[in-house]
Amino acid sequence: MKSKLGFSLVIFLVAKVGFAQSISFSKTHKADINLTENTTYSENSGYGFDFNSGSQVHFEKQGFVADTSVYFSVKLPEGNYQIEVQLGGKKPSETTIKVESRRLMLAQEKVGAHQTKTFSFNVHLHHQEIGNTSAKVNLKQRELGDLDWDKKLTLEFLGHPAVQKITITPVDNLTTLFLAGDSTVTNQDLEPWASWGQFLPLYVNQNAVVANYAASGASLSSFKARKRLDKILSLLKKDDYLIIEFGHNDEKIKGEGNGAYGLYTDLLTEYIEAARAKGAIPILATPTQRRAFKNGKLEPTHGDFPDAMRKVAEKMKVPLIDLTKATTKMYESWGEEISRKALVQYPANTFPGQTEKLEDNTHFNSFGANEICLAFVQEIKDKGISLQHYFKPNIQTYNPTKPNSISNWTIPISPRFESIKPYGN
Repeated sequence: MKSKLGFSLVIFLVAKVGFAQSISFSKTHKADINLTENTTYSENSGYGFDFNSGSQVHFEKQGFVADTSVYFSVKLPEGNYQIEVQLGGKKPSETTIKVESRRLMLAQEKVGAHQTKTFSFNVHLHHQEIGNTSAKVNLKQRELGDLDWDKKLTLEFLGHPAVQKITITPVDNLTTLFLAGDSTVTNQDLEPWASWGQFLPLYVNQNAVVANYAASGASLSSFKARKRLDKILSLLKKDDYLIIEFGHNDEKIKGEGNGAYGLYTDLLTEYIEAARAKGAIPILATPTQRRAFKNGKLEPTHGDFPDAMRKVAEKMKVPLIDLTKATTKMYESWGEEISRKALVQYPANTFPGQTEKLEDNTHFNSFGANEICLAFVQEIKDKGISLQHYFKPNIQTYNPTKPNSISNWTIPISPRFESIKPYGN
């Protein structure tokens, strides 16, 4: 029976058929694949519990429950998918769902005892291959193990999850929000690092999907050289969006012809023209500020780069989201000490195996990354940019001069951790 199920899934994967593939963990509801015991993920079956988390699962009549993070993976082709998840068990549950490299999809959804609630969200899966060519995205060594770049969909269920069923449906009619940027934008694979781009999926509605191609350490030129722009352009279609945020690493490129009003301006122009040639809509975002206080005020650390981007946006009539100004207001409102709570600044032994303190003034933790994402969403809405039509209703109004408190941040932390900071600064 098990090999028959695996064969069924392989047929689905190869053909990428246009109908739903369902996986049930219930003893009463039937699906394409029925699991009522711990099945470890393998390449042969193409599905199962991952990262040795299956031992944490307890099966009940309605589905499985757990009191810690559980990973479930399904081998899938590249593409956009709607994921529908049925939640609920015999006891009250609270479920947070992250996908792939910790993209937040569902935040602490409560389901009462003996109740069932269904939630759905869209996921973009990408592989290294570029279209029908022999070219590939040139990943850095540290990216090779990232969940974003493997050949499967990984769902992480956190909190006190109670999961009955997962249904996966390929979808081709979504508007795609492509992200091009650096470590402040990318989907950070491991705790405690986080970036605002991996929180954007939480705020996007069912008509769109986020495709985050940003990379730690990237500049406009290295992003292009490693064929990440080529990858985006191979998928970009009319009325999609290309959101571009660079600056942190572009500042370090020295020599004649470089600088804010040289290579940086030229490449921003090239990215914009390339997006428009595909019928897509470019949006620029100035670089997030570094936490560099002097006498209670944040010192500018990006030189002419934010202003150069503003001038390109004005000249080419491109919508601009000023994250430099937003994060300056945010950090100054928190103040020098409280602002530490938004970044990766932790004493030694906060996390398992972390023997030295972490003190990073560039990279955010999940709380800080979500604050910046909220600022991005708010400015899109305030400026009446068309992208606002792809946001969920009732997102909290955000004012960077009155940022939230970390004491109100309760999203569970994922167990996968590293102490080495991302590329870039």
